[in-house]
Amino acid sequence: MSKQSIIKSKTHLTLGDLMQYAITKMSTKGQIVIPSHMRKGMKKGDEFLVVRNKKDIIMKDVKSLASNLGEDLEYIKRIDKAWEDYDKGKYTSMTKEAFLAELKKW
Repeated sequence: MSKQSIIKSKTHLTLGDLMQYAITKMSTKGQIVIPSHMRKGMKKGDEFLVVRNKKDIIMKDVKSLASNLGEDLEYIKRIDKAWEDYDKGKYTSMTKEAFLAELKKW
């Protein structure tokens, strides 16, 4: 199962205040719209670091980049590894409640 199939059935998903997912499209000019519910706190002219690996693109607000660059790059590596493991079937399914309970342990 690919990452795409996880979110394909919903236009957007929010997991508490932890993370949001959304489906968006690229225009013929190569522009990608950030959905309005994700643009809160952003303004015209804000800059973002865009990182692309084999199959993912991650955007990071440049304002917090200088102080967190090492952490951000490590996070990107962990995300990439997690998706590779997921694609290989190394994860198990759980309910939302079980997932949130597991997060609280962290």
